[in-house]
Amino acid sequence: MSQVQAQTWCDRLQAKLMAALDAAWETIATSDDPVLIKQARERAKACGEFAAQARKIAAMSPRPRPARPSNAAPLAFPSLESASEPRPVRGLDRLKGGSRGRL
Repeated sequence: MSQVQAQTWCDRLQAKLMAALDAAWETIATSDDPVLIKQARERAKACGEFAAQARKIAAMSPRPRPARPSNAAPLAFPSLESASEPRPVRGLDRLKGGSRGRL
């Protein structure tokens, strides 16, 4: 399953789950029967768990790679001017005191 397919599947499933969740909340809001309210709450909880799993599946599927143009020019090397600029000071260099010795 590609990322596009997984995302489409996840969106469709979540739309269905939202419809079921709305129906469950409608039952909770309008009913006075404790058994129906308990069943609706369990249904709402299950919808939430299914939606969380669907998001995890969609996140695990690989992202689509951008298409490479067939006539792409090779990457340009940095100019010589940028090579003559001093290298920025790193945290590791500060720990070493600027020397190339061991820590």
